[in-house]
Amino acid sequence: MTNLIEVKNPATGQVIQAIPINTKEEIKQAIKNGHESFKKWAGIHAHERSRLLKNWAQIIQTHKAEIAEVMTLENGKPLAESLGEVDYATSYIDWYAEEAKRIYGRTVPATSETKRIVVTKQPIGLVAAITPWNFPAAMMTRKAAPALAAGCPFIVKPAPETPLTTMRLIELAHEAGIPVDVIQYVNGDGPEIGELFTSSEYIRKITFTGSTPVGKQLMKNSADTVKHMTMELGGHAPLIVAEDADLEFAVQQTMLTKFRNAGQTCVCANRIIVHESIAEAFSTKLAEAVNKLKVGNGLDEATQIGPIINEKGYNKIVKQINDALAKGAVALAGNHYTANTEYGYYFVHPTVLTNVSLDMTIMQEETFGPVAPIITFNSLEEAVKIANGTPYGLAAYFFTNNYKTGIYLSENLDFGIVGWNDGAPSGAHIPFGGMKESGIGREGGVEGMEPYLETKYLSIGNL
Repeated sequence: MTNLIEVKNPATGQVIQAIPINTKEEIKQAIKNGHESFKKWAGIHAHERSRLLKNWAQIIQTHKAEIAEVMTLENGKPLAESLGEVDYATSYIDWYAEEAKRIYGRTVPATSETKRIVVTKQPIGLVAAITPWNFPAAMMTRKAAPALAAGCPFIVKPAPETPLTTMRLIELAHEAGIPVDVIQYVNGDGPEIGELFTSSEYIRKITFTGSTPVGKQLMKNSADTVKHMTMELGGHAPLIVAEDADLEFAVQQTMLTKFRNAGQTCVCANRIIVHESIAEAFSTKLAEAVNKLKVGNGLDEATQIGPIINEKGYNKIVKQINDALAKGAVALAGNHYTANTEYGYYFVHPTVLTNVSLDMTIMQEETFGPVAPIITFNSLEEAVKIANGTPYGLAAYFFTNNYKTGIYLSENLDFGIVGWNDGAPSGAHIPFGGMKESGIGREGGVEGMEPYLETKYLSIGNL
């Protein structure tokens, strides 16, 4: 068995770099080192932690072009998207650098004149993170920044497809003055490292972004040590276009949410639900826009759609498209591919499917690719039923200029993130997370700090 991970460019199949796999002993030692750094890091006053986080953010920005190029090489996304992700990742560090100074306690009126009651917040302990390949910078900083701000050491296992971005960001954290044992990375087999994380008595919290089945397994494995959990799991986002929607705007926003990172995002629109009276016009306009997208290597400035991350992801997308076509769907755009199994690169050209029905796999399973299936509805109740008809509840979008329609949809869609005439509702200052089987907890905003803190209640008597 090889002791190296070969990181490949998904646009060419070429090996970028081979990195060592950490041994079980090395991972255990890293966990122990993180645990032993806890008291010292937690004891540093909040303003100093804030200063160090700000240093980290500034250093990342000075290396922005370098980090973005590494990200595009290992992930495949267009360079413009990688540059944007560096900014997005940095925004979480900036936000939590400020929130570090706002971890407040409170006093509570007692029921006795001789008592005083004080409530304080303290860091939870060593935090272990497992991050995905699709946003290798932002998904790490979205977890690391609040952990560090709260006073928690942090250890992360990045995805084997895209470890280089995370590794570079953590190197820069050390350059910024954050101690080596306070923020660490380990590389290796996912299930093995997951088991080491979940079974360790030193780790008090697991934070994970990835598939629902893996998230469920991590939760089960963490039960014996009663770890705190934050889970951002699978999504299958609906996008509803109401009868009165501004079609041009709805198409533009659909393009934004559907085809970013070649549709390989947890919050991209996977099910396009359009009122039957405007479905033909919307579908035609969307297909026209999709046909203009340029597919290619992310380092090419003209590229708008990069490669699929690997063969497994490619096969899933193609299988869903073929299943839909076999059951009566019509491809208005796309439905062609560029694949080379010898060198290991795979491209799916952006595809628009119409005449879609609920019995098609693409309507029931998350696609993670540049495919937009369009299904029609007659009533808002029907649209909501379709939208809510999966176990997932991460993100949803709808387009309407009627406030009654908007209020109805916003109150009846069972999703943690809802965009009303907005295809890009993410940000460091907002609580990101899902309902149902799409996760537990929130990341971002003031809510994103709470999972890294314990509440302690002190009752002082005999005064």
